[in-house]
Order: sequence, then C-alpha cells, then structure tokens
Amino acid sequence: MKDPYSVLGVAKTATDKEIRSAYRKLAKQYHPDHNPDSKDAEEKFKAVGQAYNIIGDKEKRERFDRGEIDAEGQERGPFGGAGFGGGPGGGAHGFQGNFSQEDLGSFFSDMFGGGGFSGDFRPGGAAGRRASKGSDRRFSVTISFEQAVLGTSLDLALGEGGHTEVRVPPGVEDGQTLRVRGKGAPGRPGMDGQPGVPGDALLTISVTPDKRYTRDGRNLRITQNVDLRTAVLGGKVTVSTPKGDVAVKVPKHSDSGKVLRLAGRGVGADKKHPAGDLFVTLQVHIGTVSPELEAFFAAQEV
Repeated sequence: MKDPYSVLGVAKTATDKEIRSAYRKLAKQYHPDHNPDSKDAEEKFKAVGQAYNIIGDKEKRERFDRGEIDAEGQERGPFGGAGFGGGPGGGAHGFQGNFSQEDLGSFFSDMFGGGGFSGDFRPGGAAGRRASKGSDRRFSVTISFEQAVLGTSLDLALGEGGHTEVRVPPGVEDGQTLRVRGKGAPGRPGMDGQPGVPGDALLTISVTPDKRYTRDGRNLRITQNVDLRTAVLGGKVTVSTPKGDVAVKVPKHSDSGKVLRLAGRGVGADKKHPAGDLFVTLQVHIGTVSPELEAFFAAQEV
C-alpha cells in the first residue's frame, strides 16, 4: 500500500483543508461515473479513498505519523513494522506475530539454550493482543438536488451483511461526507476473545445540479418568467419548488428583477436550523403579442 500522502499528492505538513481539497479533486477525477469500464480509474479511486480514510481522519493521521498503524489502518506489530524484524533486513522474515503461546515458548527456549522461557509472552504485552477497531470503508453516493435540500433515506449495501437504511439530512452539500457507524470493515478480536468493534462507512455525497435553482446557504433562488399582462395587471403564476409547484401572486406593475419570497420553501428544516426560503426573481417575458396590443402601442407613438 502506497504512502497516503503520496497517493493524495500532498506534503506531510499539509493542512486538513489541503488534504480534503486534494481528496475531492482526485475523487471526482477518478469517480467510476466519469470513467466507465476503466479498471485503472477504479483502482485509483479506491486508493484515493483509502488514503483519505487514513490522513483525512485526525486521530488516524496522528497514529499513522507515529507509526502505530499502516497505510491500510491496521495495527503495526509491537516491534515496528508488521512483526519481528520490522520489515526488510529485520532478520526473521515471515515472523508476523500470529503464533500461539506454545509456539513462542518453544521459539525462545531454542534461542536461549533450553533454559526454559516460562513467561506469558504475547504480542502487545502480558495482557495479550487487545481487540481493535476495524478500518473505515469509503463509499460514493449520488443524489438529486431535491433529495439534498429536503433530506432523504437511502437503502444501501454497507458493511458485511444486508442493506442499511441511511438517513441523509436536509441541506447536505456536494462533496460532503456522512459517517455511518459500525458499517465498515470488521474489527480484529483480541486474544482474550473480546470481539473487535467494526469500523465505519464514510459516504461521500455527490449532488446532481438542478438548472432551475441556485443555492444560497439554506435559501434557494429561482428565476420565473411572467407574461406582460400579468406583470402589468397582476395575477398568479405557477412556481416550481423542491416540495412541489405552488401558485404565487404577482403584484401589478411588477418589473423584471422584482423578487418575491416564499417562506419555508428552501432547504428543509433540521434539529439545528429552520427551513430556508425560496426567492423568486421575476423576468418579464413578452411572449406572443396580440394585434390589439401591438396597435395600442403603435397609437401611443402618434
């Protein structure tokens, strides 16, 4: 597994923002939707996700920098590297620490002349190897603009078994990552039989744009055409909103650029925020001009 800093193309001194920016850029570049049937892009997309899983997480980044976990998020052996020897040139090639108490006792007995190694030697100390949390797994999900602003539920295949219903909160943004607890890789059990806690699933959200709307924080904006008659005399027009079409009253003598506010028709409410608003900018659209109207305007020039 390559060094995660190299995979993302950032320095080890990179800020969290720089790492996040590099990840988003590469994830979009190698996303399967943009590279259909490309195994190379698929592998790079997975590598980018795994790298960000390590150095995009503050705690894991610190542990990786200290050499406590490897590029895949797995615990390193107690002697550095993956076990005895700490890697190439370490001497005991292939000795990875997955041995029983009897195997280790025999090993040390042979090393020290049969004097008898009676201690309770186990990787990680006398208490034995402790259960460890599984690594996180990264997934990519695409949702519609309406689903992003109003929230939705997704039925996704995550973790080791079955499908999981994932609640996407209102207001999620393109590129945002949601964490689903316990749906990552299985944890590693300890030598005392205690099960390891599974990692988490990290969902990177891609939002499909909607040409009708522009998002402004928790508010939305839309441009609405109105005919000349309605602009002059006033009337009602039908306006599209993420929650469905609504009839909106247009005041008479409305000019292009006039803005109407529809309360609560923007980004949906959540526990921390009230619902946003939808701001409708009127655009006077002449449309088909009747002969009578054309004659009326012609008469005004006399």
